[in-house]
Amino acid sequence: MANKGPSYGMSRQVQDKIDKKYDPELEVMLVEWIVAQCGSGVARPEEGKLGFQAWLKDGCVLCELINSLYDGDKPVKKIQSSPMAFKQMEQISQFLSSAERYGVTKTDMFQTVDLWEGKDLAAVQRTLMALGSLAVTKEDGTYRGDPNWFFKKAQENRRDFSDDQLKEGKNVIGLQMGTNKGASQQGMSYGRPRQILNN
Repeated sequence: MANKGPSYGMSRQVQDKIDKKYDPELEVMLVEWIVAQCGSGVARPEEGKLGFQAWLKDGCVLCELINSLYDGDKPVKKIQSSPMAFKQMEQISQFLSSAERYGVTKTDMFQTVDLWEGKDLAAVQRTLMALGSLAVTKEDGTYRGDPNWFFKKAQENRRDFSDDQLKEGKNVIGLQMGTNKGASQQGMSYGRPRQILNN
């Protein structure tokens, strides 16, 4: 955490819950993918959560990753390492906006402080998983690595019906609508009939 002391009480409990969501096995797989995707120019991080955060914190690796998923015009034009915090956060923001343009949904995105301050590295993992899944699904030749690392996203399976087929479908009674053939209330009684008393 950047310039913050230890947290106590409820905020400590909340942070502990967030920290438990971080998956060390997923970290290993994501590192393998990023190194395979970006090539030899990206060094491997130290093992563990803090090593993973330090590796991605300046935004350079993330920007290299998103650029590697494009064939022609790269979304992040200038990638340079900088010791200044605002430059590092700016590069993380460039990655996030490029990932959103690539197709990652807003709900799958982490916030810049989640990575930079180490507040929620599980959210960083979720974003990278969503990005990897999109890259595998697109099948545009830019994905490098084992395709089994990520699941493919569901794709549209559009069907076109003719007017005759649509009219024919209106005559079919679906099973969820039920049927009343042979059903009546004859012989059914529910308890005694209502008694009207005169006083």
